[in-house]
Amino acid sequence: MFLKVLCVVVILAGLLAAGLWWLAQVPVLALAPETIRYGVTFSKFRADELKIDWKETYDALLDDLGVRRLRLVAHWPMVEPTEDTYDFTALDYQMRRAEEVGAEVILAVGLRLPSWPECHVPDWAEELSSREKYDQFFQYVEAVIDRYKDSPALKWWQVENEPFIIGFAFEQCGVTDADFLNVEIGFVQAHDPDHPVLLTASGELGLWNGTWKRADVFGTTLYRHVYNAGLKRFIDYPTTPAFFRIKRKFTELTTGKPDTPAIIVELAAEPWPIKAIIDTPLSEQLERMNLEIFNDTVDFAAQTSFDEQYFWGAEWWYYLKTVHNDSSFWNRTKEFFHE
Repeated sequence: MFLKVLCVVVILAGLLAAGLWWLAQVPVLALAPETIRYGVTFSKFRADELKIDWKETYDALLDDLGVRRLRLVAHWPMVEPTEDTYDFTALDYQMRRAEEVGAEVILAVGLRLPSWPECHVPDWAEELSSREKYDQFFQYVEAVIDRYKDSPALKWWQVENEPFIIGFAFEQCGVTDADFLNVEIGFVQAHDPDHPVLLTASGELGLWNGTWKRADVFGTTLYRHVYNAGLKRFIDYPTTPAFFRIKRKFTELTTGKPDTPAIIVELAAEPWPIKAIIDTPLSEQLERMNLEIFNDTVDFAAQTSFDEQYFWGAEWWYYLKTVHNDSSFWNRTKEFFHE
């Protein structure tokens, strides 16, 4: 009996895999979308890491590159540097400028947000009890929502970043508490029912189901070349554009949510070195990310069926331009934003 059941399961799995493969090859799905809308992530935290002027960098992205789709990040330590004292100076500027140029903004809130070490908690909050930390965290989220929910630039809220990713930043963030995530999503939706909630997941690692079923909008990352700390070497993910199309179709079918909007929220366009970029020789940076790799990544992403894509690495482009007098990335990426 067991062998019969096993055979049926194997056959069904094979049929499902074959069906998904076929779906991924259907011409309308396999070809690049007719139009891809590009944006960037911008983070003051990231600009500060590179020791470049964050405001100058942000203005250049808007005024020179012409970026009109942004993912901005409300890191808790930046918003509330001391307990019960909020500093919205940087975010106010970013949102105001976005409004001035007519840009759309995804605004990310949470504990786990873009930029290493992934989990961003103010030093003062680390000393609190679990209950006190929980209360302070939701006060921070509420303060951000109340301040920006009426902004004409706001498009979506992002809640956390890759909450269910496997094997990355475990020491810093641990395992995501699904119940806590559910409460956080509900909290954001209750305080601002007018803007959808975006949830994100790794493109290459793990399934998307847990994220997809909770999301109003889904965002995947897409990385081709990374450093694997466990293997202690650089690796290239053995993925193809069809992998992403299959994964998307599988998720749509198994969650019963085929109409969920989906984007590439983090398309790798900067090097992934062993040490911080600023401590890495320029030659090594350009070995890990150069225009040939960038163009290959863009072409790859265009075939994944996602028609909205946000680059990761815009601060690095400006760092190359201003610190190393290398405008090659800046000039190349300008082509994506002047519609």
